[in-house]
Amino acid sequence: MSSVITFLLAFCMILLVECQNANDRCSIDMDDTLEKVEWKTMHSNCTLEVKDQIKMEYNAAMIYLSLGVHFSRDFVNRPGFAKFFFESASEERQHAIKLIEYLSMRGESVTDIAKLVKLDPETMPGMASVSLNGKEALEKALQQEVLVTNNILKVMKACENEEVKDAAWTLPNDYHLVDWLTAEFLDEQYKGQRDIAGKLSTLLKMGSSNYHLGEFLFDKKLLSNEA
Repeated sequence: MSSVITFLLAFCMILLVECQNANDRCSIDMDDTLEKVEWKTMHSNCTLEVKDQIKMEYNAAMIYLSLGVHFSRDFVNRPGFAKFFFESASEERQHAIKLIEYLSMRGESVTDIAKLVKLDPETMPGMASVSLNGKEALEKALQQEVLVTNNILKVMKACENEEVKDAAWTLPNDYHLVDWLTAEFLDEQYKGQRDIAGKLSTLLKMGSSNYHLGEFLFDKKLLSNEA
């Protein structure tokens, strides 16, 4: 057995020496292999639109996070609203991560992540206002969800162009991305809009005669997932 091991070690040493003396025969040429195989089929306009959607998802997450922090403050003390908005912020971040993973799957790297997660101050008016109540927060959330949904439709339209010339060849409609967005995002967006609209309607009914009492009771329902 020892003689076999000695032989194998000697053989490996010979191969190593040969490779050092003739790198061209022992190395694997991988410098441009992937570049010769055209497998990346997302056109530039579509990629930019998806990145814009990532930015919007992160911005929505920060808006919901700000709302969650607001309702968590001791002099506001609406734990149900805080719970709802913290969970909403987490969902929006997950949406952004899904989009980043999709671009990676299609061979599009996301290296400008710092620009994508940058908060847009113009979308944050009144978030730190002490007077912000549950009704105004839900209205803001519903408006934000509509903006996100409309932007997803904008992305789909950009990726459904009949012909987009990129470099020296023509790319077809990106049916896979459009189908993926429909299945992974649109259904959830429409359900989310309906959910927030329903919550807002319930809150208004409960607070029709005494809003502050109605908001207090509605907050308890949010906390126990009954609203």
